[in-house]
Amino acid sequence: MGDPPKSSSLTLSVFIHGCLFFLFQHQGFVEAFTGTYGVNYGRVADNIPSPGSVVTLLKRSKIKNVRIFDADHAVLNAFRGSGLNIAVMVPNELLVDMNSSEEKAMYWIEQNVQPFLPQTHITGIAVGNEIIGSLNLDYQKALPGAVSNIYKCLKKLRLEELIEVSTPHSQAVFTNSYPPSVCSFKESIVEYMKPLLELFSKTGAPFYINVYPFIAYKTEPDKIDIRYALLQQNPGFRDPNTKLHYDNMFDAQIDAAYAALEDAGYGNIEVRVSETGWASRGGENEEGATLSNARTYNYNLRKRLAKMKGTPFRPNIVVKAYVFALFNEDSKPGPVSERNFGLFEADGSIAYDIGFNPLFSSSSLLPKALNAVDFFCVVTMILMFVT
Repeated sequence: MGDPPKSSSLTLSVFIHGCLFFLFQHQGFVEAFTGTYGVNYGRVADNIPSPGSVVTLLKRSKIKNVRIFDADHAVLNAFRGSGLNIAVMVPNELLVDMNSSEEKAMYWIEQNVQPFLPQTHITGIAVGNEIIGSLNLDYQKALPGAVSNIYKCLKKLRLEELIEVSTPHSQAVFTNSYPPSVCSFKESIVEYMKPLLELFSKTGAPFYINVYPFIAYKTEPDKIDIRYALLQQNPGFRDPNTKLHYDNMFDAQIDAAYAALEDAGYGNIEVRVSETGWASRGGENEEGATLSNARTYNYNLRKRLAKMKGTPFRPNIVVKAYVFALFNEDSKPGPVSERNFGLFEADGSIAYDIGFNPLFSSSSLLPKALNAVDFFCVVTMILMFVT
């Protein structure tokens, strides 16, 4: 990433975005997350619908919250005027640059956020993805500064109350998470985690965590009751320390994150789920990756989120989650399951029925079928005359 051009007038920029702040407030654009249900819109595929068609699909299914893993301009343009909430992401490879100077963070915002406001309702910026606890030490060192610089730039533009700054984490940031009450952050990552938590506690941003009962079950299928992983009726267990009862792993993993935050001295931060889902297909060593289990998990999860309730440890904080993912992504590397988390197939049809609408209804497909028949008849007649 090259050096950004000097801003011609910071004062003018602040004035313009002060106006945007006013527009957002008076159009009701202040909520970063509407309701409790969102979806991750990954695009590591060569056969999924266009961004414009995706907006249609989301509206048909009444999904209002979306995360993308970059700040693709075609997607942001397609979301203009849609009324949908969209969170963008600073790619991992830009973290070192973002950490090196506030000016570079401002340049990224000027290129990838400002031009789309307020018509595109950008509600969040995720800085990197699953950085802390990863093997890339340079990224881990850069993350706190990158997050801070992005936030400072938004504040200068008076957008900090409209656009949430965060970073999602994997389970690799924790020590033991069972039972939930004993969970804490790994000593090796505290130096990177602490400044983030300090910032989030001041800004009110949530602690985002990726929650995958599927991965836990796949790893230890002989030790985990699949009903507990799938949010089905089961005996569950009681945490011996808090005496709280858990009947599903989804809630237990969220409360483990709350326990870690409390242990670190940041019990005031909300936990929000940045990714959760279940693969509908997997390789021979991927236990539980079936269409039936994927439908069961996502159907039960949708029901659970619709109840607008908290967890056993934080009953008054409503759980909000982004499901992974919108589509099966045929170009993703890794095991078979990685390409089969989609709620929808590449053609916009549902992968399995949990109550969402496909991109095209059967009635809208009928004219295409008739046109195909007409085309076949014409070709047949031509061949008859030729022969």
